[in-house]
Amino acid sequence: MQIGKFPADLLERLLSKNVISDPRVLVGPRVGQDTAVLDLGERLLVAKSDPVTFATDRIGWYAVQVNANDIACSGGTPRWFLATLLVPESFSEEDAEGVFDQVLEACQALDIALVGGHSEVTRGIDRPIVAGTMLGEVERDRLVLTSGAQDGDSIVVTKGIAIEGTALLARERAEALRQTGVSGQTLGKAADFLTDPGISVIKDAAIACASGQVHSLHDVTEGGLITGLREVASASGLGLAVEEGSIPILPECLEICQALGLDPLGLLASGALLITLPAGDVPRLLGALQQEGIDGWEIGQMMDAEEGLQMFGYQGEVPLPEFARDELARYFESHP
Repeated sequence: MQIGKFPADLLERLLSKNVISDPRVLVGPRVGQDTAVLDLGERLLVAKSDPVTFATDRIGWYAVQVNANDIACSGGTPRWFLATLLVPESFSEEDAEGVFDQVLEACQALDIALVGGHSEVTRGIDRPIVAGTMLGEVERDRLVLTSGAQDGDSIVVTKGIAIEGTALLARERAEALRQTGVSGQTLGKAADFLTDPGISVIKDAAIACASGQVHSLHDVTEGGLITGLREVASASGLGLAVEEGSIPILPECLEICQALGLDPLGLLASGALLITLPAGDVPRLLGALQQEGIDGWEIGQMMDAEEGLQMFGYQGEVPLPEFARDELARYFESHP
């Protein structure tokens, strides 16, 4: 199998074997749904587990951010974090302490408690891996699911494409990019994308939930914007159409992707939040985001499943592209 997420058809086949009899499990594992939801009484517990495997620089900080994002996309608040840290034999105690400090820094900034986990030196790996589990809580009437998108909803995306993948390439492959002619100014700005505009969508999600009748929230991660759109459609049992010219590809992302022969629409894109909501609520949402310094764009519409997945672009109406794996994984595998 290739590096990256399991193919959607394989994952669906595996998950179909899982039978849950506990009635307190309100939302279990399914393709496109990033969190589990458990009924614990007055409030719901939201759980998320995600590893960080592509990054080495600031990996502990990354692990907290990407797991917190999915809790926020449920309408909830991230509260408790567990981290499993696997490091290669080449790691020093100082290296391990550095990753641990990154986890603590990120948790403290988001008012999250580090409550457990595991750490070990692991044979057979050449870079650190952090597998995180985030627990959060949400009021019962404020729960938002990826599967909640409705026919006719407008699709809004925040910040731009592709924040995380562009930052990782600028940080991990700076020399290769310089050799292709990418300027130091572009690389410096792209490397700072982690914090400006940032890979956290916690604020984006909170604004969306407060400003209108949000039906679905989805953090755009591995597989890029296109995979994120496909996951919303699959989870909701709907089709969709997007306008290619409305997709906000950041200039630095475009330059770096062109230099390496990558497609920005399939590149790891944490930091961009997909929001579906009634069309009439879009102006209020965009205004609320703008007030907080967050850009937003309306890029398409959810449709009946029979309409399929479409893109209206420079070549007319075409089927929505599909990426078997993330463009970052494809590049790293061919350029280790």
